[in-house]
Amino acid sequence: MKSFRSFRINAIAAALAVAMPAIHAANAPTSPDSKVTAVADANQAHSRFIVTYRDGSAERGSSTAALQNVKAAIGRTGLDRATISSTGANVAPLSVTHQRKLAVGSDLIRTSRKLSQNEANNLMLQIAADPAVAHVQPDLLLQAVKDFRAPADLETAVRQRTNAQPKTFTPDDPGYATYQWHFSNPIGGANINHAWDLADGTGITVAVIDTGITDHPDIDTSLADAGYDFISDAYISGRTTDARVPGGWDTGDWTNEAPWNTASDGCVATGGGEPSSWHGTHVSGTVAELTNNGSGMAGIAYNAKVLPLRALGHCGGYESDIADAIVWASGGHVDGLPDNTHVAQVINMSLGGAQQCAATSPEYLAIQQAIGRGVTVIASAGNSAADVSSFTPAGCAGVIAVASNGITGKRAFYSNYGNGVTLSAPGGGVYPNDGTSGQPVNEGFVFSALNDGETTPGAPNYAGYAGTSQASPHVAGTVAMILGATQAAGMPAPTPDEIKTILTESARPFPVAQDHVIGAGIVDAAAAVNLAVNGDDGDPGDGDGDGGNDPGTTLTKGVILSGQAVGTGTAVRYSITVPAGATTLNIRTIGGSGGDVSLYVKAGHSPAADGSNADFKSVKPGNNEAVVLQKPEATTYYILVTGGESATNNLSVLADYKL
Repeated sequence: MKSFRSFRINAIAAALAVAMPAIHAANAPTSPDSKVTAVADANQAHSRFIVTYRDGSAERGSSTAALQNVKAAIGRTGLDRATISSTGANVAPLSVTHQRKLAVGSDLIRTSRKLSQNEANNLMLQIAADPAVAHVQPDLLLQAVKDFRAPADLETAVRQRTNAQPKTFTPDDPGYATYQWHFSNPIGGANINHAWDLADGTGITVAVIDTGITDHPDIDTSLADAGYDFISDAYISGRTTDARVPGGWDTGDWTNEAPWNTASDGCVATGGGEPSSWHGTHVSGTVAELTNNGSGMAGIAYNAKVLPLRALGHCGGYESDIADAIVWASGGHVDGLPDNTHVAQVINMSLGGAQQCAATSPEYLAIQQAIGRGVTVIASAGNSAADVSSFTPAGCAGVIAVASNGITGKRAFYSNYGNGVTLSAPGGGVYPNDGTSGQPVNEGFVFSALNDGETTPGAPNYAGYAGTSQASPHVAGTVAMILGATQAAGMPAPTPDEIKTILTESARPFPVAQDHVIGAGIVDAAAAVNLAVNGDDGDPGDGDGDGGNDPGTTLTKGVILSGQAVGTGTAVRYSITVPAGATTLNIRTIGGSGGDVSLYVKAGHSPAADGSNADFKSVKPGNNEAVVLQKPEATTYYILVTGGESATNNLSVLADYKL
């Protein structure tokens, strides 16, 4: 698995479902191939595997039976016999141990040595041949979405500014007005500043599953001891044993020293490596940095509590540990750990890896459990400039996947994209005007709390990163404000599905045409809180919470409007007013070159930016869409035409009815 690790600016370094023919649903056999998440990278070796057994099977309820199943599979591969390697070395017979039962019910097993791609895939196929097996995969090593780091000269200016005397800022944090464009910029920002008039996250806990947190005077770390270090591998944690430990503190994730930078057993193939990222501290600061305290910078839901969970260490973090962290954060039980006494309402994961999210994978199962408990799960889309469907956890169903835009509202060049993205948020475009090259600029980064330690924690400071890691906590903080505001109003807490609808319906339309689809629009914290509490996004004269009853271009009955352009991932609005007594309202898009448009229609109100609340829709392949109503209402019909993965030009739009 290739991780979607992004890159620091100062380094400029890098960051099989085979369906069987249908027989009878209850008796259809399952191919072992369809139950295996294969190792795709020939350069990767694995010694940890996650096996999910079917409910009701002996293996599901017995670790001994599960281990016996794997031992039998090893026997069928021949790996249980001593061999001679291609270099002439003796290879001992492969043995296996049962590590633990995951909170979602899967079993983690470990082989006595790392297996090559062919060996691992062969073993997993043999394991999956047992009908009791629902799914088997390597225990994937996911990564923090390590983002572009602001250059040293920009960070020096930040340190000077954040240590300066407060001036006429609102709030009065010294670095707010100069560096935190992402809170207030009306084009690419998240409209956090106007949301503060309504909410601050009071009463809400946000779990940040990441590298943990460091002590920082501008962050409330009162729940750091209540968090947990979920890393169960000494090599990854940097501890002397595989045991997990209480506390969500970040002890460092550096890879520029042995043993992590060695070619033979390290995660840095040819040496080198990087200092500690303090990634979780930066993310936590964006969510809830202390605000209006005359110090440093501001946070989004600044009165919310951050529950830090360490699941990423040296070289990343295993999916099995991340899955357990999700369950525990959301109030589920994890064997061997005390239950969480500070259950989160929101989970942020600025991490992931290049692997499709199978419906039987432990991370998917953990996410579904969390959502079932009413917890909203948010993940960064990833920094590989690729379709999010090939990444986990952002590609898992139910997750709010967040892409990154810059100050101009344009998709950041590194951001993942695709139909699986829910919406975008400011993450920084690095270069001037969100370009793809040039000299990095202040407004190309999201600035937040950090630490200056090269390996273990040093002194607290502030720094800029750019990436979907920074976009995701903007949404997590917004959700915390939504939940805090509804709680304060005595309203029922919105469900995760309702939260997703609130975010997409209140999202600000993209100000520029996007080169790829990155969701419903840019997160608008003020509009989202307004919509959640008042049923209105704050748009004057508009009670529908959809971004305003923008009539767009008014269509004339029976007149074709030609020459229309719909950019990639953008939306164009139209309207037509239908009189009483009219019949057979016919709304169409016709022809055009390129693209694949979709048509959404709503009576009396504008559809949401992604069309999710439309009364009628037409989403066929191509550009010829049609909505026909035999008995239309006497009202204004609002029409939304959205673009797909490429731009459409010379499109024609028609609305007609009979009198």
